[in-house]
Amino acid sequence: MTSRAETPRVPFLDLKAAYEELRPETDAAVARVLDSGRYLLGPELERFEAEFAAYCETDHAVGVNSGMDALQLALRGLGIGPGDEVIVPSHTYIASWLAVSATGATPVPVEPHEDHPTLDPLLVEKAITPRTRALLPVHLYGHPADMDALRELADRHGLHIVEDAAQAHGARYRGRRIGAGSSVAAFSFYPGKNLGCFGDGGAVVTGDPELAERLRMLRNYGSRQKYSHEMKGTNSRLDEMQAAVLRIRLAHLDDWNGRRSALAAEYLSGLAGLPGIGLPVTAPGTDPVWHLFTVRTERRDELRSHLDARGIDTLTHYPVPVHLSPAYAGEAPPEGSLPRAESFARQVLSLPIGPHLERTQALRVIDAVREWAERVDRA
Repeated sequence: MTSRAETPRVPFLDLKAAYEELRPETDAAVARVLDSGRYLLGPELERFEAEFAAYCETDHAVGVNSGMDALQLALRGLGIGPGDEVIVPSHTYIASWLAVSATGATPVPVEPHEDHPTLDPLLVEKAITPRTRALLPVHLYGHPADMDALRELADRHGLHIVEDAAQAHGARYRGRRIGAGSSVAAFSFYPGKNLGCFGDGGAVVTGDPELAERLRMLRNYGSRQKYSHEMKGTNSRLDEMQAAVLRIRLAHLDDWNGRRSALAAEYLSGLAGLPGIGLPVTAPGTDPVWHLFTVRTERRDELRSHLDARGIDTLTHYPVPVHLSPAYAGEAPPEGSLPRAESFARQVLSLPIGPHLERTQALRVIDAVREWAERVDRA
């Protein structure tokens, strides 16, 4: 018999398998770019931008160097800067806050729903001040935020909405893709995302042609033509190699997201009713893409150790709340002021999920979690 020590580990995410599935097309695309001699702002980027905009059911996509740059440039493109406030989730990756800080504006944290990790619109309204210029909802873990309620608030108070869609490629809200119908949405193509490249990359999508043009200038030194600089821009360009790879993967994104959804369904069924384990809640009208599958437990570290001992990789997203990180010492609210964020940070454990996780591996995860939960319940 094969011993437990010899059983292959269940990886959190298998990036090599994603390459292997599309190896011939990927290698051909890379060779095509190398043979072209054109490595920046060329035809691969133009085609990817058109294809990604169409996929997101909007008019324009602007490729940039990272997801954080996508957020920062979107905010700058809307004229947000020093003296302004932007409402951000208290529970999110720090990039959502850093992008606001990079413009000179102030991130104002607002708590998520108690049972769902996206912004609570009721609390958002209480945080709006005369200095508020924008709301920055994050479609965390691939679950869309409550956009109808947030848009109503934004319209009533004259605010912009900048959607952080770094984890939500292909997700739908009320039947429409994330990015459709919004003033602007920012995506990341970090390798571990649902749509990832072979390095850093990002894009901003918008239906506003003037904003799209400003973004194209901002990403390229504030220039439309070489040596003619109309604004103070930066260097943030999605290169031709990454664009070519993303074009191939975009064609497979819905299939890969479907595989994630099937695995999530296995988890939701197999882990239902376990004592001490909180499962993800899908809000009405949303179609998540399961970038992460997170469970919640007050004994998170114990569960993680148990799974590790059984050869199962997990991650914690995000163990240090942004307001308690040294980066925001003296700027953000003190410990205890954002209890929901602190609760998520203490309790959340992300289980393996991805388009190349096999069903047998997911069942192994389920068995191991059930074993732990039932043992704890008996103790």
